[in-house]
Formats: sequence, structure tokens, C-alpha cells
Amino acid sequence: MVRKPRVSRKVQQFTESVIREMTRLAQQYDAINLAQGFPDFEPPESIKEAACRAIRDGYNQYSVTWGSPRLRQAIADRYRQVYGLEVDPDRQVVVACGATECMMAAMLAVVDPGDEVIVFEPFYENYGPDGILCGATPRYVPLVESDWRIDRDALRRAFSSKTKVLVLNTPNNPTGRVFRQEELEAIAELCVEWDVLVLTDEIYEYITYDAPHVPMATLPGMADRTVTISGASKTYSVTGWRVGWAIAPPDIADGIKKAHDFLTVGAPHPLQEAIAEALRLPATYYQDLAAMYRRKRDRMVAGLRELGFRLTAPEGAYYIMADIRDVTAMDDVTFARWLVQYGGVAVVPGSSFYADPARGRTKVRFNFCKQDATLEEALRRLRESLRQVPS
Repeated sequence: MVRKPRVSRKVQQFTESVIREMTRLAQQYDAINLAQGFPDFEPPESIKEAACRAIRDGYNQYSVTWGSPRLRQAIADRYRQVYGLEVDPDRQVVVACGATECMMAAMLAVVDPGDEVIVFEPFYENYGPDGILCGATPRYVPLVESDWRIDRDALRRAFSSKTKVLVLNTPNNPTGRVFRQEELEAIAELCVEWDVLVLTDEIYEYITYDAPHVPMATLPGMADRTVTISGASKTYSVTGWRVGWAIAPPDIADGIKKAHDFLTVGAPHPLQEAIAEALRLPATYYQDLAAMYRRKRDRMVAGLRELGFRLTAPEGAYYIMADIRDVTAMDDVTFARWLVQYGGVAVVPGSSFYADPARGRTKVRFNFCKQDATLEEALRRLRESLRQVPS
């Protein structure tokens, strides 16, 4: 008897997360983790206390499946105050287990087998598998190095009658690019022409340095064809809480609610209540957050350049894509594994951000969401290890 495959064809089309794999190696070799993007410092005390208070006050059972009413109202209020967007907290907001689940639920809600999904490359590693799990075909559009801008001709060629969704991540991981108003307008024009939805991952919306973040949904005509995804992880340094949200037109929000309901039922209730309070922090909190990360960016950019890495300073988020050709002849995977084991620093191989791994073989990604002392120690270790790097 011929045995049937035990694993689906879908999951055989992608690997496990390389980013999370590098975290495991960092733990194994006691390395500084500049791979996975989580801080090594605590969130504000007021947010932690809000979570503890919510637990003490009895918010320990299921919330409304698509989000606690207080949190959904706080999200709607925030988007109106900051971006001028009018959002119905009951009909347009879905709270899920992080922006990661929001993206998966949104894909499941709008994409059918045979559809095509446009993704800019290099990309956060979840987007391709999200599309594949929905039975869709990803279409990758390379960003133009070294400033990582959008090639409008390449983008236009990616659209077809099969295109259902375009995934946009701004501020961008892994490049740090903050896409400009004119680039967003070019995307919007094509999406209107081809009747395509935009799923925007805006999780780094408050971490910008050299250009303002412009939500796609604020462009004329785009509120009705955009799913805006964000969350608490990066803004409040609580990546382990897994509270994210999607804002969508009511019909699409209904679909996302259904997908989310059968994926995870709901995000942690007491943490939702805490984030409802966090969203009402004063404007100075967000200004200080960006200023803090700007200082860390400037130090890491200068330090890596001194060590011979080629790079473009990120305009947002907290990652640096660096070219290693002047540092080592090793490819990205070999170098990353050597560095974590012998240099005591974990980074992400650049190939994990490309559909064709060959395009990322000379790159690695650093994060700088760490304490200043951690970054200084990482630079020291890099300096010492690169003196001994194999040719």
C-alpha cells in the first residue's frame, strides 16, 4: 500500500521561521540577540500596572471575540486623533493575537485559491507563507537598492486579472524604508485600476526618523479598499503580549472576524484592557519613543559602517540591512551561523527575506531595539570577531 503524505503540500512550500531559529541559536550559544526584533528592556511601568490591575479586576475570561469594547473604542479614538480617520469601533475593528494573526486572518478573509498576492521584496518572512496557506500565488516585486524605493514599472507588471491583494509594510521590515506619499499614490492608482485590496502592516508606525508615516487608508478612495494592521508589540515594547488589530471596511471586517474566531477565538483579555489604557498615553510618549530609537539607530549605523558593513540608514522601524561583502567572503547563512557561535552575536541571514535566496546571500539584518549597553557590547564583540573571520 502506498502511504499518503502526512504533511500538506502547502507547508512543504516554505521553511520554519529563520528569525526564530536564530533566536534559538542565540540562546544556545549565549549570544546577543540582534536577530529577532524584541527589546531587552521593560515596557512603561504604567502599562504593566494596567495589566496587573485588569487581572485583579476580573478580566480573566474571554472578551468579545473580536476585541474588548474598551480597546476597540481606544483604537478608533487613536486613529481619529492621529490620522483623521473615522473608524466605527463595532463594525470596523478586529482585535487578534498580534499583527501576525491579523495578517493571516485578513488573508483568509479575502483571498481564494488561485488568487495572486503582490509582496514587495525583501519582505518580512510571514507574508509569502500567509498567501500560500490561503492557496494563493505570491508575486514578488523587488525594491530598488540601495534606498529601497518602489520600482513603479516592475510594480505595474505584477498586476493582472488574478491579483486580489497587495501587501504593504511601512515602515518596512527588514529595510527600514518609509514609503513616501507619491509611492503610496502610485500603489493606490494601480489598486483602483485593477480592483485590488491593500493589506498594510503598519506595526512600526510610531518609529520613524527621516520621513513621516502615511497610512494608506488616508489616501483618497483607499479607506474602502485598505485593511490597516497594527498592534501593541513594537510601540509599547510588549512583543510577548500578542495584541494586534485590523481596521477594515465593515464587509471585510466581518470576514476577518470569522477567520479570527476559528483561529484563536480571542486575544488575552487583561492585556487588551491594558493596551486600551496605553493607547491614551500623551503625545510625548510617542515622540520620546522615536527619539530613543533614533539615537540607537545613529549609533549602530556608525558602528557597523566603521566595521566595514555597507548599508543605507533606516528611515523607520528598528532594523538595518547590511551588505557583508567587504567583511567576509562567506555567504549570509554561513556568516550568520559562524557569528552566533564564534562571535557571540545573532543576526538574520538576508536570504530569508527573498523568494530567491540568492538575492540575499550578501546581506544580514541587525536589529537595534536593545539597551545602549547591549548594543555597545554587540559592537565590541563584532569588532573582535571580525578580526578572526574566516576568508
